[in-house]
Amino acid sequence: MTATLRAGSRAYRIHPVAGLASARLPYSLRIVLENLVRHGAPADQVEAVAGWKPRGARTGAVDLYPARVFLHDTNGVPALVDLAAMRDALAALGGDPARVNPAVPAELVVDHSIIADVFGRPDALARNAELEYERNGERYRFLRWGQASLRNFTVVPPGKGIMHQVNVEYLARVVMVQDGTAFPDICLGTDSHTTMVNGLGVLGWGIGGIEAESSMLGQSVSIPLPDVVGVRLHGELPVTATATDLVLTVTELLRGHGVVGKIVEFHGPGVVTLPVTDRVTISNMSPEFGSTAALFPVDEETIRYLRFTGRDDEHVDLVEAYAREQGLWHDPDAPPEYTADLDLDLSTVVPSIAGPRRPQDRVPLDAAKAAFRASAPPALRVRLAGTGHEIGHGAVAIAAITSCTNTSNPSVMVAAALLAKKAVERGLRTKPWVKTTLSPGSRVVMDYFNEAGLVPFLEELGFHLSGFGCMTCIGASGPLIDEVSRAVSESGLSVAAVLSGNRNFEGRIQPEVGMNYLASPPLVVAYAIAGTMDVDLTTEPLGTGSDGRPVYLREVWPAPEEVQRIVAGVIKPSMFTRAYADVFDGDDRWQQLDAPGSGTFSWDPGSTYVRRPPYLDGMSREPDRLHDILDARVLVKLGDFVTTDHISPAGAILPDSPAGRYLAGLGVPRGRLNTYASRRGNHDVMMRGTFANPRLRNEVAPGTEGGLTRDFLDGGRITSVYDAARAYREAGVATVVLAGEGYGAGSSRDWAAKGPALLGVKAVIARSYERIHRSNLVGMGVLPLEFLPGQGAAELGLTGRERITILGLGSLGEGPLPPTLAVTADDVTFETRLRLDTAREVAYYRHGGVMPYVLRMLLS
Repeated sequence: MTATLRAGSRAYRIHPVAGLASARLPYSLRIVLENLVRHGAPADQVEAVAGWKPRGARTGAVDLYPARVFLHDTNGVPALVDLAAMRDALAALGGDPARVNPAVPAELVVDHSIIADVFGRPDALARNAELEYERNGERYRFLRWGQASLRNFTVVPPGKGIMHQVNVEYLARVVMVQDGTAFPDICLGTDSHTTMVNGLGVLGWGIGGIEAESSMLGQSVSIPLPDVVGVRLHGELPVTATATDLVLTVTELLRGHGVVGKIVEFHGPGVVTLPVTDRVTISNMSPEFGSTAALFPVDEETIRYLRFTGRDDEHVDLVEAYAREQGLWHDPDAPPEYTADLDLDLSTVVPSIAGPRRPQDRVPLDAAKAAFRASAPPALRVRLAGTGHEIGHGAVAIAAITSCTNTSNPSVMVAAALLAKKAVERGLRTKPWVKTTLSPGSRVVMDYFNEAGLVPFLEELGFHLSGFGCMTCIGASGPLIDEVSRAVSESGLSVAAVLSGNRNFEGRIQPEVGMNYLASPPLVVAYAIAGTMDVDLTTEPLGTGSDGRPVYLREVWPAPEEVQRIVAGVIKPSMFTRAYADVFDGDDRWQQLDAPGSGTFSWDPGSTYVRRPPYLDGMSREPDRLHDILDARVLVKLGDFVTTDHISPAGAILPDSPAGRYLAGLGVPRGRLNTYASRRGNHDVMMRGTFANPRLRNEVAPGTEGGLTRDFLDGGRITSVYDAARAYREAGVATVVLAGEGYGAGSSRDWAAKGPALLGVKAVIARSYERIHRSNLVGMGVLPLEFLPGQGAAELGLTGRERITILGLGSLGEGPLPPTLAVTADDVTFETRLRLDTAREVAYYRHGGVMPYVLRMLLS
């Protein structure tokens, strides 16, 4: 059933949901309900959502079709590689390769490849961009081929901003229009922080690159019906607290409550006081507190922000009319019914940081010094070679104003610049061992910094613009200052990074940095001046001013009135319209890339960046019968909360790693090894990078760190994970992974599933999984199993030396799905929970993954 909605001067067709469900159905589920109705979903799925009970049993799943798919270059390039490989495979099987084509808009932002090599000088941006093109020319030509050859595929070239900030400020529609029909903008992306757009009222979340490919090809995403947790906000933030402090508080609250696999919705009078820029900062951190999405419903502030950022007036009128008509408009006095109700008084938020290894480990600023000392190694002092400076554990080696999380928020960015101004005027400078970088997520940031005359003060402290991209937050932080790097490697010094990002997992930010702290942009500046984490910024001075007197943080901290005066007086809608007027054009370097369109891609066998992957080699028209896993060996045995950074790192490729040695053998010089993130289009690099994080601890090889394991075909010899896996594959021996809680937390990296699959891993047995990673494993044909409650590798006495047999696979999909499967490890047999959660996932597994499944559907 459809109806007509009038907004402005136009009429639109809509699929009304108001009469189908309770008026107290959560906002997010109303969006899901509309999607099911519009796509003609089975009646039982529609009824399951319309009749959702806050505390009812969650059974079954629904098939959701995204309105658009959102990608960045490090996940987008391998996704495009897979689409190109699928075109080849379809042609080989007698099909039309042009059928492998996005069925919904696919938007890719190139933002993950620029590295902070050069910093602290006026030409940092120009030089880093130059290096970016030198390293990534092959990848960028490949992206241009995709743009020319695929329909519905749009690319935002390098240098325009970070994907999520570009999404919030420009790409997000909130309400889409197609052929006269208006419907919610459901945005599913290959980055887990796609949730940032939830702050605009858009329902979106991160999916694996594998799942994104199937969505681009018109497949639905099958999702279990979720719990929805409501968070009532009330009160107002204290003048001493920032949006960053608020989001760290929310992260701690929700991680403590437990929202993994759930949707979070914010409501109440406190929401009305929060600008969209604060809301998107909170929603951005949804993966850090573990939820699928973190939605702020549409209200007057949403409408104001859409107009302010230059959206078309007629479209903004539609957004308001549609939200009111479909029950998506926020009413602070009439909240929906939720699975659980949480409460946060904004007035209780205090200045905070989080670290040194997890975003949820919030520490009040006045307790930060004590917390650092509790986690730091025994005292050590090191004199930096050739400088005369002496530093100890906790010396700040990196201070980065970075990431879409906080650089999207003018209030904290202006506060950082004003703090820099006041510090410079008092004669303070950053410490010489600190690498200082500024990498905002939007060109608008530099426009308002320039307009307010604040750039010189940031530059005086070394915060020169280093690039518009993820950079430090994603691990593209570049090398440390040489003297600091030597102190780390030669003396065992444990240094710190302070960044305004969203993730601080071990080994993520920079391989030599052992402690990483999330902080607001003004605190990043403050710690760069202090130069150490071993300081109480609430009671001890930042340093000594030019007048010889100590200068305290409270003396240079800008008043909220100062910040808001600049935010209100300087930032204008014209800045957004000007910044995004040429967003798809790219600079001269982008335009000059040679990328002719063609039905299939001409692979270069000498390329070290883009190679045709082997997933589909020899694929048949019908899937092979499933077989039990017999006498498999344990490739790695891992503890709790092993992240996708541990499984498939994004950072620098080290020269002595298997991937580094492979590239060196091809003639790639040490200085051009680049990062794993940039080489995700080359399976030979990524296989060698699997389980290669230098901080990985594999219990099969206790006492070691890095990508090492035992080769039980060679007497248990310790070797690289890659070499052991190759030996097992050549011998026809399957491998499995044993893991603890939260396996696969972190970024939604498809290579964290692709890599193990290509290494020969047939199953993972974990205590629990992060949502996206489990889905990615299924998408690559790797079986996810869970230990039953109260059990795990330790409880069962498993060491990783056992031979593993998993029975009952042959009949999967041929009848009711068994809830458990038996696993035998030598003389120990135990039941595991089968984590194929939907019928679609069973089909993917039977076909060997989502790519063979989609190809066979296209052939049929």
